[in-house]
Amino acid sequence: MSELSVDHLLGIKYLKKEDIELIFQTADHFKEVINRPIKKVPSLRDVTIANLFFENSTRTRLSFELAEKRLSADVVNFSAASSSVKKGETLIDTVNNILSMKVDMVVMRHPNPGAGIFLSKHVNASIINAGDGAHEHPTQALLDSYSIREKLGEVAGKKVVIVGDILHSRVALSNIFALKLQGAEVKVCGPTTLIPKYITSLGVEVETNLRKALEWCDVANMLRVQHERMDISYFPSTREYVQLFGVNKAILDSLDKEIVVMHPGPINRGVEITSDVADSDQAIILDQVQNGVAVRMAVIYLLASKIKQL
Repeated sequence: MSELSVDHLLGIKYLKKEDIELIFQTADHFKEVINRPIKKVPSLRDVTIANLFFENSTRTRLSFELAEKRLSADVVNFSAASSSVKKGETLIDTVNNILSMKVDMVVMRHPNPGAGIFLSKHVNASIINAGDGAHEHPTQALLDSYSIREKLGEVAGKKVVIVGDILHSRVALSNIFALKLQGAEVKVCGPTTLIPKYITSLGVEVETNLRKALEWCDVANMLRVQHERMDISYFPSTREYVQLFGVNKAILDSLDKEIVVMHPGPINRGVEITSDVADSDQAIILDQVQNGVAVRMAVIYLLASKIKQL
C-alpha cells in the first residue's frame, strides 16, 4: 500500500489496518530524520497548513507545529481565544476565511464531536482531527500504538489496559479503535461512573479492580481525570480515587512481571500515577512525546501527497 485510503484523518474508525501500517513505516523514516543534526526535510515546501485550536492545547499544538516545520511546510497558527470566534463568527466562516488565504490542510481541535467531519464536507482542504470533544483524538492513538510497537516489537496479541476517566476521554476511544484494529486485547479500568455503558459493544472488557487489570496487562495506559469536562462529581474524592485507581512504584514492583506504563499527558502527578512511576524506566511517556512528532509528520506527509501527488 503506497497511499492512505482516506483524504482526511477524522478518526481511527475510518482507517484500515493497512493505513496504520503505512503511517508507521513512514514514521520510522521520519524518526531517523528528527534524530539527525539537520532535522528538516524539504518535502512540503509548497504546502500551507493552518492549525486551528478552538480548545486549549499545549503538547498537541506544539507537536503538530514542530512536525509541520520539520517538513518545511508554511504554518499559520490560529487560536480561538483571541479570534473573531469570540465575536460570534461561525466555524465555517472562520475556516473559509483561512482557506481564502490558500491553505492546503487544516489541523483542528474543537470542543464539538464531529466538527472535523462537518468541516471536511464543506471546505476544500485536507482535515486532520487534533481532538473533537470527547469523541476522537486519532494522532494520539497512533503515536500510542507506535510507541507500543517500538517498545514491545508489535501491537498484535498484546494486552493493553486503559485506566481512568474513560467516559470523557477521546484518547480512550481512539486507542480502543486503533488497538483492536491491530489485533491487541483491550480492557478498561476505572470507577464505574467513569466507564460508558456502550464500551463492551466495542469488544472491550471492563475490569473494576486495578490490581487484577495490572496483573493481566502488558501495557497500562493511564488517563487523567478530566475535571474540566465534569459538571457533576463522579467519585467521592480525589483521595479515594488515588487509593483505588492510582498507580505507584510499590504496586508495579509487587507484580510478577514488568509492565509498560504510558500516559498521554498532561500528568496529574500523585493522582493517576506517582512521580516515581512517571520518571521510572517502565514509563515510556517521553518516548510517546518524541514519537508524536514522527507520527504526525507521517500523517501530514501522506495526506499532503494525496493533495499534491508530490
